[in-house]
Amino acid sequence: MTQRASEFYQPGRTEPFNVIEDVPERAMVVCAHPDDAEIGTGGTVAKWVEKGCEVVYVVCTDGSGGSNDDDMTSDRIVPVRKEEQSEAARVLGVKHVIMLGHADGGLEDDRVFRGELVQAIRTYRPDTVFSHDPHRINGFQHRDHRMAGTVTADAIYPYARDHLHFPEQLKAGLEPHKVRRLLFWGADYPDVIVDVSGGYVETQIEALSKHASQVLGLVNQSSDRPRFGERLRERSKGAAENNDFDEGETFRQLIARP
Repeated sequence: MTQRASEFYQPGRTEPFNVIEDVPERAMVVCAHPDDAEIGTGGTVAKWVEKGCEVVYVVCTDGSGGSNDDDMTSDRIVPVRKEEQSEAARVLGVKHVIMLGHADGGLEDDRVFRGELVQAIRTYRPDTVFSHDPHRINGFQHRDHRMAGTVTADAIYPYARDHLHFPEQLKAGLEPHKVRRLLFWGADYPDVIVDVSGGYVETQIEALSKHASQVLGLVNQSSDRPRFGERLRERSKGAAENNDFDEGETFRQLIARP
């Protein structure tokens, strides 16, 4: 996670959002760095897992650039962040965490990365995929976030869907798969919301607290750094302000053709 303040960005739109009521059987979260998933969609994941959805994480980088400690090295931080991500996923009930292991800051829109995401989609066959909105312009955004969102969208359509793309995967037994819905978090102009009232935000905060190397202000109440728990609560309440529930997570939704 880099550009921390921007991760808690709240859109200026004030009218009620369309509410996503259905819970799919399978979903996938594609995020650039360890802890991005918990920030972007942790409340929704907590709710959907409780309702029976099988969620898989695809974490694209190794987190090797994510430390505010001047004495920390990339070699030392990578296993720490891997373990933190595993613990955070456990809190949310996510059983499968794929760590692609690209260098932090090094994601590229290329065939290798695209093929990895296509393979994950064809393997786990999600109905819904979450990722970073690559088209946000009202504020700085980490380049890895833009790359992850762009390549995720391309992997969904047309690459994972069409059998003539990555045919070597088909020979290995992976059939094409059509994702029905793509949900971007962090959008300038979200259009849908998930009701995460009833304790799911608190579960999200607990999961995020497992990333102790990144969010010291959350777990150390004496710290003068911003406390991420408070900011997540404020964000979720602000998102739901004009809907008839207390807390929500907003997304920009793309629906695939039948």
